[in-house]
Amino acid sequence: MNSRRVVITGLGPVTPLGIGVSAFWSALLEGRCGIQRIASFDPARFDSQIGGEIANLAVGDYVPKSYRKAAKIMARDIMLAVAAAHQAVSDARLTTKCLIERGETQGPPSVDNARFGANIGAGLICADLPELAEALHGASQDGQFSFARWGSEGMNNLTPLWLLKFLPNMLACHVTIVHDAQGPSNTITCGEASSHLAIGEAFRTITRGAADVCICGGAESKANPMALLRQGLGRRLSTHNDTPAQACRPFAANRDGTVVSEGGGLVILEELDHARRRNARIYAELVGFGAGHDAYMAAQPSRPHPEGRGLAVALNKALADAGVTPAQTDLVTAFGAGLREHDRSEAAAIRTVFAARSAPVPVMSIKAGLGNSGAGSGAIDFIAAVLAVHHGTIPPAINSTPADPECGLNVITNGPVDASLEQAVSVAYALGG
Repeated sequence: MNSRRVVITGLGPVTPLGIGVSAFWSALLEGRCGIQRIASFDPARFDSQIGGEIANLAVGDYVPKSYRKAAKIMARDIMLAVAAAHQAVSDARLTTKCLIERGETQGPPSVDNARFGANIGAGLICADLPELAEALHGASQDGQFSFARWGSEGMNNLTPLWLLKFLPNMLACHVTIVHDAQGPSNTITCGEASSHLAIGEAFRTITRGAADVCICGGAESKANPMALLRQGLGRRLSTHNDTPAQACRPFAANRDGTVVSEGGGLVILEELDHARRRNARIYAELVGFGAGHDAYMAAQPSRPHPEGRGLAVALNKALADAGVTPAQTDLVTAFGAGLREHDRSEAAAIRTVFAARSAPVPVMSIKAGLGNSGAGSGAIDFIAAVLAVHHGTIPPAINSTPADPECGLNVITNGPVDASLEQAVSVAYALGG
C-alpha cells in the first residue's frame, strides 16, 4: 500500500450517453445505447456508417467568457477535454479559476495551484479536413502534389495558429490554463490505454508527494472521416448499419467488430487528508495501478496475444500494488471492444488472473452502448467502475448474449444488479498491444 492515500472526489464523463455523472449513470442503468448513423458528416461511402456522437456540445458552456475566443483553435478532442474538466471540477466541488470567473462559485481557490497537476490521455487528432483540402488543392499542379507549391501557396490557406488545434498536448494545455493548474502536467498517447496510463501517473504523482490534486483521464473523437477510414482499413468495424444499437457486441458469440465513437472523461484524484480538510465527497479510494506490454508480433497486424499475456501482467501488478488478492476482487470492468480476437485475449487474461476464485468474478462491460472513443474510452470505463463501487450497483451489459463460450466470463447481462462492491479493477488496453 502507498503511504499517501489517494481518493476520487470528482467525475466528469462526456459521452454519447450523456454529459455529467447523473445523465451517464442513468443511461448505463437503463441499458441505453448511444450508437446511431453518423450525422456530423456523410458516411455513405464508408462500409461502416455508424458511431457514437455527442450532440449540442458548446465549449462556451465550460470556459469563462474571456476564454471563448480560444475555441477557434480547439479541435473536437480539445473541446471534449475542456467539457470533461468542467464537469469533473464542478462535481468535486473544487473552487478553481474557471468556476470563479464564471460565477459558479466564490474564491479563493480550494487547492494550491502549484500543487494542482494534470495528466490527460490524447489520440491522433483529426485535421480540419475542409481547411486542409483547400491548402492541398493550392499545392497541387496538374493533379500532382508539389512541395514547392505547398511552401509558396498551399500553406497560405492555413491559419497561422493551425497547428495548435492538433497537437495532442493541447488537451492538457487548455484544461490547465482554464483551471490554473500549475502542478506536474503530462500528456500520454498510447491509444485506448491512454486514459488509464494518465490516471496511473496522476496517482503516482500524488502518492510521491508532488501534488495534492490531479485532474486526469482522456478524451478523443473517432467520429470523423479519417478515424473511420483507418479503423475500416484495419477491418475492426461492425457494418450493421441498419441496426446500429445492436452493432457492437462485446464477448457475444456473434460479435464482428467495434464502432467508432467520441467522448472521454476526466476525474479528480485527491490526497485523502486534503479531501477531508475541505469536507469533500469521496466516491472511492484508488489503491493500486499496474501496466504491462505483451510485445507480441503476429502475422496479422495488431493481433493480440491469444492468452492476454501483457494484460495479465498489468492486472497482477495492479492487484499487488493495491495489496488485494483475486479472491478479494468483487468486480472487473472489462474493456470489451467487440473484436473477436481482442475479446478472447482479454477474457483469457481475466480468467488466468482470477482462476483461484471459488466463483467466477463478475464482469461489467459498457462499450456496446458507447463504441470505442480511443484515448477517451478508458476514462469512461474507469468512471463507470467508480460509480458501480460507490452505488453498489452493476449496470447491465447490452448485446452480450449469446455469450461466446471461448471467452468464459461472468458478464453481467441481467441488471442492474445490487452488489456489495468493496474492490473493483478497471481494465484497458490499446488495440495495438
